[in-house]
Amino acid sequence: MATDTKGEIVNKVKQSDKLVTIDLQKFFDDTAKAELDLKQFLFKGMILKEQDFRDQLEEFDWSQFEDQYVAVYCSTDAIISKWAYMLVAQYLVGYAKEVFQGQKDDMLFELYRRKLDEVDWNSYEEKFVILKGCSSKEKPVPESVYLYATQRLVPHVKKLMYGEACSNVPVYRA
Repeated sequence: MATDTKGEIVNKVKQSDKLVTIDLQKFFDDTAKAELDLKQFLFKGMILKEQDFRDQLEEFDWSQFEDQYVAVYCSTDAIISKWAYMLVAQYLVGYAKEVFQGQKDDMLFELYRRKLDEVDWNSYEEKFVILKGCSSKEKPVPESVYLYATQRLVPHVKKLMYGEACSNVPVYRA
C-alpha cells in the first residue's frame, strides 16, 4: 500500500489493470456427474466372464444415470477388454449426457479443458495473473486443470502466481 499526496492509503494492486485473478471454478460444468466401477460386474471383482458380464449389464438399472456425465472405470487390476467398455457405453447412451473412460478427475479435466480451450489466452498478454487456489467440494478443480491452465498462460503472461492476491506463490516470471 502507498499513500497519496493527501495521506490517504491507496491500494495500487487493486487499481492495477495488469493484475488478473482467474477462478477456475467459474469454468465448472454444473451437470450432475457419476462414476461407474466395472468391478461390480466382474466375477469375484477380478475376472471378466463374457456371458455373465453381458447378463449383468442387461439387468442393471441404467436409468440412475439419466442426464448425467458418467465416468466408467475399474477399481481393480482386472484386465478389461475394449469391447467391455463398448458394451457399457451402448447401455449408457440412452441415459447419460456423455460417457467418459476413467475416474471422476479424468472426466472433470476433460470438461474443464473444453471450456478452457474457448478462452482467449492472448487477453492475458503481459499481465500478472493469479490462479485462485481454493476450490469448493461442490466445484472441485483437479490438479490437472491447474497444469493445463499454466501451460496455456505461460506463453502470454508477465508473471503467473497461485493463491490469492494477499498471499500467493510465484510460479513463473517472464
